[in-house]
Amino acid sequence: MGPLIVNEIISQNTNFFLAFIIGIGFGFVLESSGFSSSRKLAGMFYGYDTVVLKVFFTAAIVAMLGMLFMSLFNWIDLDLVYINPTYLWSTIIGGAIMGAGFITGGFCPGTSFCAASIGKIDAMFFIGGMFLGVFLFAEAYPLLEDFYKGSFKGIPTLSEAMGLKDGIVVLGIIVAALGMFWVGEWAEKKFPQKEY
Repeated sequence: MGPLIVNEIISQNTNFFLAFIIGIGFGFVLESSGFSSSRKLAGMFYGYDTVVLKVFFTAAIVAMLGMLFMSLFNWIDLDLVYINPTYLWSTIIGGAIMGAGFITGGFCPGTSFCAASIGKIDAMFFIGGMFLGVFLFAEAYPLLEDFYKGSFKGIPTLSEAMGLKDGIVVLGIIVAALGMFWVGEWAEKKFPQKEY
């Protein structure tokens, strides 16, 4: 949940409760969409199943539109929404490591917990590996700190980086999503695979 401005109606505790309910709903949608299946998740990389692409793009569009309209109606202050700072090279290396883990293990951090919650043993091993990786990174951090904090690019938003208004960027992402949906449909027909 974002920092809602209507504090006299929604208290901080209510805000946390709503975030908890939304989190349960998000987990339900993930599991219902098949995100507990490593085959379905890996299928996105091989082109035979693009449900992951469609669900995540849809979630991004809904979240962007929600934030945009809540901001326009002064229900949320976007300046209070936390944005991760950008450290370019550590982000690229970290993304490559996570992507390699996603392809080989068939899960990302969020979907691994989704799968583990319904008893998938491979997801439990994936989570164990993830915690091991976090532990090793934490132990090696003093050696990696200069690299990790190097190439600091501030806290840019896409609209600021492109010099465009938020609404134009959201429209562009919606058009890109529709294009990706079309590419996904094409890929599923081009690289069909039987369901297991």
